[in-house]
Parts: sequence; C-alpha cells; structure tokens
Amino acid sequence: MEQRRWGGGQDRSVGLLGRGPECALLDEMIAAVRTGESRVLVLQGAPGAGKTALLEYVENSATGMRVLRAVGAESEMELAFAALHQLCAPLLDRLGQLPAPQREALETVFGMRAGVPPERFLVGLAVLSLLSDASGGRPLLCVVDDAHWIDRASAQVLGFVARRLLAEGVALVFGSRHDVQDLLGLPELEVTGLNDSDAHALLESVTHARLDHHIRARFVAETRGNPLALLELPRGLTATQIAGGFGLLDAETLPGRIEQSFLTRIEELPEQTRLLLLIAAAEPTGDIALVWRAAERLAVTPASVLADGTDGLLVFDVRVTFRHPLVRSAVYRSAKQEDRWAVHRALAEATDPHTDPERRAWHLASATPTLDESVAAELERSADRAQARGGLAAGAAFLQRSVALTIDSLLRAERALAAADATFRAGDLEAARKLVDIAERDSRSEFARVRAHLVRSHIMFAAHFNNEAPPMLLEAAQRLEPFDMDLARETYLVAWGAASFAAGDRDSVLAISRAIRKLPPPDGSPRALDLVLDGYALLSTEARSEALPTLRKAMTALTDHPAQDLLKWGWAAWGVSCALWDDQGMRETYARAVEVVRAAGALTELPIYLASLGLVTLFAGEFSGAAAIIAESESVAAATGMPIAQHTKLVLMAMQGKEAEASALIADTVEWAGADGQLQGAAVAHWASAILSNGLARYGQALRAAQASVLAADVFTVQWVLPELVEAAARAGNDAVARDALEDMADVAQPCDTDWAQGMLARCQALLSDDAATDGLYREAIDRLGRTLLLPELARAHLLYGEWLRRGRQRVEARLHLRTAHEMFVSIGMEAFAERARRELLATGETVRKRGDEVSSSEELTPQERQIALLVRDGLSNPEVGAHLFLSSRTVEWHLRKIFAKLGIGSRRQLRDALPHGEPKSPPQ
Repeated sequence: MEQRRWGGGQDRSVGLLGRGPECALLDEMIAAVRTGESRVLVLQGAPGAGKTALLEYVENSATGMRVLRAVGAESEMELAFAALHQLCAPLLDRLGQLPAPQREALETVFGMRAGVPPERFLVGLAVLSLLSDASGGRPLLCVVDDAHWIDRASAQVLGFVARRLLAEGVALVFGSRHDVQDLLGLPELEVTGLNDSDAHALLESVTHARLDHHIRARFVAETRGNPLALLELPRGLTATQIAGGFGLLDAETLPGRIEQSFLTRIEELPEQTRLLLLIAAAEPTGDIALVWRAAERLAVTPASVLADGTDGLLVFDVRVTFRHPLVRSAVYRSAKQEDRWAVHRALAEATDPHTDPERRAWHLASATPTLDESVAAELERSADRAQARGGLAAGAAFLQRSVALTIDSLLRAERALAAADATFRAGDLEAARKLVDIAERDSRSEFARVRAHLVRSHIMFAAHFNNEAPPMLLEAAQRLEPFDMDLARETYLVAWGAASFAAGDRDSVLAISRAIRKLPPPDGSPRALDLVLDGYALLSTEARSEALPTLRKAMTALTDHPAQDLLKWGWAAWGVSCALWDDQGMRETYARAVEVVRAAGALTELPIYLASLGLVTLFAGEFSGAAAIIAESESVAAATGMPIAQHTKLVLMAMQGKEAEASALIADTVEWAGADGQLQGAAVAHWASAILSNGLARYGQALRAAQASVLAADVFTVQWVLPELVEAAARAGNDAVARDALEDMADVAQPCDTDWAQGMLARCQALLSDDAATDGLYREAIDRLGRTLLLPELARAHLLYGEWLRRGRQRVEARLHLRTAHEMFVSIGMEAFAERARRELLATGETVRKRGDEVSSSEELTPQERQIALLVRDGLSNPEVGAHLFLSSRTVEWHLRKIFAKLGIGSRRQLRDALPHGEPKSPPQ
C-alpha cells in the first residue's frame, strides 16, 4: 500500500490504494504532454473521495515539468480572479512577452495597473498565451483543486483556456466536488469510493483494534468506500464505539459525518489554537504574514498556540494550509458568530488598504453584524476597483453586499439599481431581477423608478429575445424622455432593434417608430444615433424613398463613429446598409463591426457580429470564408458558454443544396423559434427553406416557405425573401401571388438606385414580363448584378435567363447562359442550383458531366485550417493569427504543419500558390 504524506505532516495510507486505473490515465496524460500535446481533465467526486490524493499523484509524477497550483476557497468566491492570480503568480515575470493588449489585461485584473476593465475572454487569451509561452522550455502542469469554490471570473477564464489548449505541452487538471458551469463539457473522470476489498484494507490500516467482520462491513457500507471517511471517522474510537455509535452521528450526510469527526478534534484544542484556525479559515489566501498580523490583534501569538501543535489540522509552510477543505469549513461553521466577526475585523485591520482595498472591504462586510453605512459606502467605493480588476461580476458582488448593509432607503434604492445593472450585464438575470425589485420598492423619484424599469426591460430582452421585451423598452424610453434624452434615444434604438431583429414584431416596430417620430429634434447637429433612429422610424412609417436621405447620412456618420458607442447599440444600427441596398457598404460595415468587437475582446457579443459578417460573405459566394467564420463563431460560443442562433449555417447549407442537413436544422429552428416566440428565427429558417427548395426545383415547397418567411420577416430580411417568393410563385404558376410579391419588391427596391436593388428588381420583373420586355430585363439584371459582390445572385440571373431562352427555343444563346450559370454554381459550391442548370443544359442537347467525386487538396482543409491558411497567406504571423482566432501561437504552428502536409507544401510562402484561384481573402483584421 503506497504511503502518501498528507497536509497534517503525518504519513497515512490514503487510497492511491485501488486507484490503479485513475493513476494509469494520469500517467498517460503526463506522457502525452511531454510530447508536446495539451490535455485537460476534471476529476469529480464527493468530499474525501480521493481527488486531492490523485492531484498530488499527478504533481509528483510530473518530474521535469513546471507545476502551477491554485486552490479554490469558499470565502473567495466573490473576489474576481483570486484563483487565477494564485495559478499565474509564478509566471508574472513573463508578462513582457505578451502582446500589449493581453499584457495590459492581465496587469489590470491582477491589480498591477489601473485601467478600463478588460473583457473577460481577452483575459483568457492572455492566460492562454502566458501558459503557452511558459511551456516553451519545458512542459507545464496546472493543478486547480476545489474548483467548485473558485471565483466565477477565474472559472470562466480557465474554462476558456481549457477549450483552446491543443499543442502547447500544457496539462490542466481540476478537482471538483460537483459540476462547475464554466467547466461543463471538458473531459471528466468520476472519482468514486473504493471497492469493498480495498476499503477493508484501508480501514484495517488505521484501526488499532481488531474489528469483527460485520462491524467492518457496516463501516465500509456506511462510508460508501470513501477514503477520507475511512481514515478519519475511526480516530479516537474504540471498537465498541464504532459498532454502537457510528450510525448515530448528528450529521446526516457523509461529508457532514467527516466534518463532524474534524469538529471533535477541533473541540479538544485550546481556545487560542481554535482562534488561530478560525483566522486561517477566514483568510484563504494562505498569507502567513497576514494571518499572524491578524492573530496579534487578537492576542494570539505563535508561542501560545504552536507549542502543543494543531493536531495536524493546520500546516505553516510557504502558505498556511489545512489538512483538508472540510477542516476549513468545520472550523468556520462551528465558530461562534462573535468570534467570526472579531476575526474578520482583525483581518480587515491587518490588510493593507492601499494594496488590497477590496479584500479589506470584504472582511469589513463580514465583520459587520448590523446595517452600517460606513461599511456599505466602503463596499460601494470598492466596487469600481473590483470591477476594474475583475469585471462586472466582481463589481456586482460588492454592490450587492453594499445594498444589504445600507440603512437609508434612498441610498439603498440607488445602490440596488447600480447593483441590478451590473448584475444583469454580468449575466445573472435572476439576481438582477431581485435587485430591481428592491430599487422599485425603495425609490421615491420617477427617474429612479424608470431606470429600474429600463433594467427590468433589458433583463426581459436578454432572457427571451421575444415580443415581450419591445413594449417594455418602449415604455422605458418614453418615461426617460423628461430626465435623460440621450439615454432615452439609446433606449428607443434598442427597442426598435429588439422588435425588428430579435422578435420580428411588426406591431411593436410600428409603435416604436411612431414614438420616435414624435421626439423633439436633438440639440446641435444630428449624431449617428439620431440619424439611425430617424431613418428607421421613416422606414417603418413612410415610403422607403422618404427614409433614404436620412439613412444615407446615417451610413456616413457610422463609418467613423466611436467604438464605445458601437459596442452599446451598434448591433441595432448595422441594418442601415442593407436598407440602402448597398452591398459593398454592408460588407465593409459588418467587417468593421467585427473588428471593433474583436479588438475590445467582447467575445460574448462577437458571435452576433460574426453571424452578420458570415451572411454577407455567403451572399458574395465565398462559402469557404463563410464556413470559417461560422467555425470561429461556434468555437467562441463554446468557449464562452453562450448559445448562438444558427442563421448563417442555415443559409449556407440551403445555398449549398445540402438537403438532409439543411432540412433537419430548418425544422429544429422553426420548432424552437415558435416555442420561444422568436418570429425572426422562424423567418430566417423559412427563408433558408425557400432557397433550398428553389434550388431543388420544388417550387410549391419554395412558395409555401417563402410566404411563411415574409409573414414574419423584418424590414431587412424581407429584401432577401421577396425574390425567392417571386421566383417560386412564378415557377409554380401562381401569378397572383407572384405579382403581389413583385409589387412589394418594387416598393423596397425601386427607390434605391444601386446595382444590387435594380439588378434584383429587374430579375424579378423579367419572370413576370411579356416577351417584348423580358430579354432586356434579364440583360439588365445580369449587367447590374455583375457590378456587385453578389455572385450567387448573378449566377441565378444567368440561370433564369437561360431557362427562359431555352423555353423560347433559342438554344444556342440559352446554352451560353446556362453554361455560365453551371460553371459559377459549381465554382461557388451551390450544388442544387448547379444540378438544376445541368438539367437545363441537357434539355438543350448539350452533354454535361456531373461534378466528379475527386476533391482538391485544399478542399480537404477543415474550416479552421482554411481560415488559418488564409490569414497566414495574407501575411499574418503566428501570434497575430492566434490573437485573431483566440488560439495560442503554438497551436497555430501545429495547425500549419497539418495544412502544409495536406497541401503538399513546405513553407508559408507557398500558400499563395497552393490555394485555388479565386480563393477569398481572409476576413478583415
């Protein structure tokens, strides 16, 4: 039986006994990391199951590797980045190796510099780069014990890092009692109790008296083979006591029984020793100097407590550590409340107010038995500093505690409102609702009440994205007008966007637009926000021609607008270019939006903007580029744990003609969108279905899908759906529906003198015109669309023209356009439309082979590999590619080796020739 040294300093047989399979898995993991791979593992099991022993085993096995360690603490769960600082502290001398934005992000959250709170996942990228750099000399093992108690900010960052590790030579191992939200989906190993034979052997090793077989069996059964229980519970008990009293402990659960065994030992210690244990339990950083400074304030000295020892429960080494986390909880929970208050007060006094003001404020709050304005104010002041270091969640935690200690109801309402806003933006919607309730209850001014209503409206929108939020946001905007017109205007724009983009709620869009029209003109020259608002309102209440002049001004104003405003409401303003039928402007606008969001490190919002950029990339026929954008969006969403809509993927599969995959995703989207009341989601799904069915020449299905989409589509999506409806209705022989759709198409396109608008309108008109005008309309459509970025629409114009020419027995010219359409569809990757063109060519008497099964080497690249290849081809270095795609530079290098092998090349310079002609440039940086 292997002997392991526990924290108490005593040799004990602990239960690597029976852990052969787990140890073998850990050995395999360490071996893989030594070869340059990265591995992640979450050890999960009940308290005392042996997680810590396994973590110690993997540490001792990591010879020649650098080991970093962090331990979660229950009392630090509200202190942002506390666990991350523990883990990374030994590496801070390497910060100078990081790109400036990453270095500054870590320096800010670790309190090394003042600055704007960095986005959480920019911190994650910085940690990824830091670990990758540190593993360059030798492999790295990162151990995080008690992960269920690490603060949320650290958990989010470490979860992000864990999902991005690939080829850095880093092992990241967590120990946790239960699921941690931010670590879900990572490789996991359940650590359970020992089997009966191993449990009996361990029990015998720690019991001095010979036990009856039935007594041992009962003991093993009641402990469920838990190693720590088998080690701790027999301490100090006779065989008679074990047999007669084991099942009569007060604690009902096994962790409670183990904790009770520790309590028994604690109660036997002198009072001064118990007080020292309580100080250490209340200050989980393990800072020896701080513990002794606090102890001195309570007249506890080393001489008075260490002479007789601490019964192995507490160890003073580099840090102050407990024998087991259950010792810490047992000490803290069993202490008198008065003693806990005194200990926290001493720790607050011993904490430097200049270097660690947040921790001092936190101890003060824990030392305060009643409402206390001075402590509440200190917490409020600390909230800004906490947010600067730890982001919104950290600031929210301090504000919440401040609310709880506030005496004055007016102050409590203001603090509750600030706490509600921070808590909402940190993502805890339920806690935010409760704080809004307090703010509304205690507020005495209308301005305070309306701001509380605004936060409640934002919570509703974030929680459901359906048609309940827009009316609430409209009410908030109207009530804000007398107090803060700028905030009111921002709220009107968010309300309009919520009603249009998310909910597809036309009644709300109209009501909001009418309210915007009644607003007084802004002071001075209109800003971008004012122009977007006015343009949207005109677009919804008047003819499109009335809105165009204002929308054009808005487009110009948005081009150079400050990034901080775009991050607040930019998502609701990006429809301007679409309303103008400006394909080039739309591409540039969405590319800039992605650039702004990526530069800010706002990964929670990045998938939203990537979805828009992915769609316009699709519309340009750059399917591989769109697939790479989708892959990035999915990767970021997985890393952040934020679900994303599948709109871009839906349209991509429909345009590719992948019937089985597209149909399944369309059906799923229609189902959840209907259940959640998200009309826009259903509109996009039906639009994708119409594209797919038109490509497959199933015009009846396309007609029904397009009609369903038009009923729910917003003012922008409808521009894309109406051409599908006109084509489907015309081909299905339903001229009445086709002409109504054409009339609607003319309303939205005719006022816009752009090649996109006029080309699409001419193509639709040609489908329903008489023979005298048809030829000219098709030629105009091809000419106009040929000057746009929209290659798929140009190819479809050639197809429709060729079909019309064939039916008019003009076979020679029909073949020209059908062949052009077929070649374009094949090149783009629109398989269903390519097959439709091929069948038409066959009908003209021309032989056309189906596309062969052979695949070029570049087509074997995965979407992520293709994106990396394009970025490297365009001159980016490995660190720049890594920053762009949220990967470490070593992982980029690993991908490049695979890319070179697939393409049969040996250098970065050869990528330009290896990628096929016409391959799109990488997305804008």
